[in-house]
Amino acid sequence: MQEWRFQGKLIWPVLPACAFNTGLHFPELQGRLAQAHLENLGSSKKLAGRIMGSQLRFDGKVVLVTGAGAGLGRTYALAFAERGASVVVNDLGGDARGGGKSSLAADKVVEEIRRKGGKAVANYDSVEAGEKIVKTALDAFGKIDVVVNNAGILRDRSFARISDEDWDIIHRVHLRGSFQVTRAAWEHMKKQNYGRIIMTSSASGIYGNFGQANYSSAKLGLLGLSNTLAIEGRKNNIHCNTIAPTAMSRLTQGIFPEDILESLKPDYVAPLVLWLCHDSCEENGGLFEVGAGWIGKLRWERSLGAIVRQRNQPMTPEAVKANWMKICDFDNASKPEHIQESTRSIFKVISKINSEGGVSANHTSHAAPTTTSGLAGAVGHRFPPISSAYTELEAIMYALGVGASVKDPKDLKFIYEGSSDFSCLPTFGVILAQKILFDGGLSEIPGISVNLAKVLHGEQYLELYKPLPRREKLRSEAVVADILDKGSGLLILLDVYSYSGKELICYNQFSVFIVGSGGFGGKRTSDKVKLAVAIPNRPPDAVLTDTTSLNQAALYRLSGDWNPLHIDPNFASLAGFDKPILHGLCTFGYSARHVLQQFADNDVSRFKAIKARFAKPVYPGQTLQTEMWKEGNRIHFQTKIQGTGDIVIANAYVDLVPTSDISAKTPSEGGGLHSTFVFEEIGRRLKNVGHEMVKKVNAVFEWHITKDGNTVAKWTIDLKNGSGTLYKGPAKGSADTTIILSDEDFMEVVLGKLDPQKAFFSGRLKARGNIMLSQKLQMILKDYAKL
Repeated sequence: MQEWRFQGKLIWPVLPACAFNTGLHFPELQGRLAQAHLENLGSSKKLAGRIMGSQLRFDGKVVLVTGAGAGLGRTYALAFAERGASVVVNDLGGDARGGGKSSLAADKVVEEIRRKGGKAVANYDSVEAGEKIVKTALDAFGKIDVVVNNAGILRDRSFARISDEDWDIIHRVHLRGSFQVTRAAWEHMKKQNYGRIIMTSSASGIYGNFGQANYSSAKLGLLGLSNTLAIEGRKNNIHCNTIAPTAMSRLTQGIFPEDILESLKPDYVAPLVLWLCHDSCEENGGLFEVGAGWIGKLRWERSLGAIVRQRNQPMTPEAVKANWMKICDFDNASKPEHIQESTRSIFKVISKINSEGGVSANHTSHAAPTTTSGLAGAVGHRFPPISSAYTELEAIMYALGVGASVKDPKDLKFIYEGSSDFSCLPTFGVILAQKILFDGGLSEIPGISVNLAKVLHGEQYLELYKPLPRREKLRSEAVVADILDKGSGLLILLDVYSYSGKELICYNQFSVFIVGSGGFGGKRTSDKVKLAVAIPNRPPDAVLTDTTSLNQAALYRLSGDWNPLHIDPNFASLAGFDKPILHGLCTFGYSARHVLQQFADNDVSRFKAIKARFAKPVYPGQTLQTEMWKEGNRIHFQTKIQGTGDIVIANAYVDLVPTSDISAKTPSEGGGLHSTFVFEEIGRRLKNVGHEMVKKVNAVFEWHITKDGNTVAKWTIDLKNGSGTLYKGPAKGSADTTIILSDEDFMEVVLGKLDPQKAFFSGRLKARGNIMLSQKLQMILKDYAKL
């Protein structure tokens, strides 16, 4: 066996893992220790003094250190207190294997800090009781700024000998304990928009080590936890970093010579922890090995790898073997830093393989190849049907989300369910279809991996086959119509058909653009796409403007588009935006409202189709300016940002149904309705008793009769003028009371089977104007109950 002699003392190449705070494999440490010993011997105290003598201060900060009764934790606590921090010294007081409990260890450190003029309190709870530990900080100092997760124990066993208890206790203390303490502090840090967190990993976790399967898995788990917290906390100025320290403890006494122990003091780890926890440090999501006065940052390295699939050929283990040297070659290796870089490379591989045609299924045998997998297999992919239902609530929420407002009386029909002509905005049809996308649909397309931060809405087409009912149950079916290579990205054409029973209500085509996934040599155009059309070359015929609210995206997302790109600043920055952007379909809804208002007087029955191309992002709070050109029944439009002139929706149009077609499609008013016979009989009898009724009632009543949520007939009973009359249509002047209810409910009221007051409070009967006058109608209806 090879020996390493150091100052006349013999040390075996591998020592028990518990001899090190990190369980580092000893030969890996030899070179580092030797260099550190030579460089630092005799000068380590001066070096530590210079580091600790810098001007980084923690005055006013509250620092929580777990496992602070000895070793690294004690050193951290003393160092923070020396630089002005108020410190919570947490230590259960158990032994290195997690047994026992004592307040002595924490009390000694607190006493030492106070003796030097610092501020500190003790806590004796297990890290699994994170809420109690953080409460100690809040009770004593009123806040929590820094958490150093340092507590840990060892239960070293070879893998074959690890018991359930040995496994569980290590994970509870290291991984779950760090989670519990950090979670308890997290919301407090978010509210104060500041926080610094340290996770303590280990070289065993990074590289593995014999006898530490439990310890190394927990320690690497801490790195994953830290990486995610770094991403989620960034928007609230919460930084999370990970250290893998090499420092000696009481367990190493008698194993290493004193001069080596001197070089591996905790004092040579603490300065890194203090720097990472200082408010001037911008480091976030880093991993550092540290010990003996040396600090190194780690990052992942990945070989360029090899594509072992060929078009129209099965992928086989033989192909893997043939490319193994290339797969494992780290020359010119890449160094990915984000998950987006990882997935982007996979997209490029898919694009490259697909550039010349179909790709076979991923077989592990020599079975006959197929040609339907990969991107080629994605075209024609059908999603499972999605059932959904909506009521007036969802329709109103959508209308508010796209800018409908009580400021404009004409908008009331879209935002008040009691309006006699309540209607769903036509573009609400996109909400009915988009559930396919947001129920994980995109991730189900074979051969495509979707990162929400890289997904943009390219274009949208919507066609209605009838006005949307005010409430409905629908079934939506979607199919991938085509996939196009746009160079800078991959474009998915997604067709969605929405049915009420067997009746097709609306059709949508979503053009979904995945940034950075193009360039695979695929086709650039498709006969399946609903083409955008250039605007006329003349000044617009009409221009309307609307200012979006700062909360517009937050309001619109309640209609079902939960992409964090539109609400989460951190997620938006990952996608390359300064701040969250407005949903493209929100701007789309604004523009469609403008067209409907300007050229169709808000008559939803005239809306046929809309096509729009999303050109640039809109930020909540900006003012939208819709420029419109009328050419027959097609209204071309483009939408700009007022002030900047940036075009955000381009080459767009709305197709309107000709008014002549509306008249032709509308059945004779009242035809086929039970209520028609009642009104006609009322009209006949008023000829005899109308004069007397006018004296008793003195009011004009307008009736709106509905069928399937739509107004199908209007009647007016004028018991205010002349001898009283009844006629079809709205009141010629102003009505005193307007009553809205369905044909079926009208008959129930007439026959006395439905109490009008109960119908009103249940929402089946709606009324506006002088509602009290409606009581006088009872004297009329009673006379005709036997009709």
